[in-house]
Amino acid sequence: MKPALLFCLALAAPLAAQKDFLTSDETAQIREVQEPNERLKLYAQFARARVDLISNLLKKDKAGRSILIHDALDQYEKIIDTIDTVADDALKRKADIAAGLALVAKAEKEMLPILQEIQDKPPKDAGRYDFALKQAIETTSDSLSLSEEDIKSRTQSVETRDAKERKEIEGMMQPKDLEAKKAEEKKSAESTSGAPPATTTSTTRGGRSG
Repeated sequence: MKPALLFCLALAAPLAAQKDFLTSDETAQIREVQEPNERLKLYAQFARARVDLISNLLKKDKAGRSILIHDALDQYEKIIDTIDTVADDALKRKADIAAGLALVAKAEKEMLPILQEIQDKPPKDAGRYDFALKQAIETTSDSLSLSEEDIKSRTQSVETRDAKERKEIEGMMQPKDLEAKKAEEKKSAESTSGAPPATTTSTTRGGRSG
């Protein structure tokens, strides 16, 4: 596979992966919201819904519940990962997401103890979703640390990591592919800078997907 194609796939992967853990209704809600703070709010609500589902399933000792719990934990972890991705992307664009991060931190502080209690007092079928539970707890802990981190410091970390990743990807590309990529980026930048403000805003909002 050509490096240029790998680069395109790397950019598209986060968007395509959302279909694996969001319901059709949740996906529709995300697509209707472009403002990052509102998106963070939605994702936090989706995460809470998974935790509530898990809590309700654990109240009833029914056959087959372990599969549902495992799937809910897996979806939950991916939602938390997406929260971090959305936040980092917003910070790269210099967006003010202080409100969104505060809301996320509050939600994660409430959800983490619930997951930890399940681990501390494991149900009899816990072995079937133990790994997914550990992953969910670890992911939540890491995300909470990021949500409470100083925004300026996190922004600098995001920019440094992004620059490093782009450099690594460009290092794998053939000279002609790299030249073509830079030419396309330059053309895109010139086209954007020369467009009327209203048109640019409309295109940006319409072209971004959830």
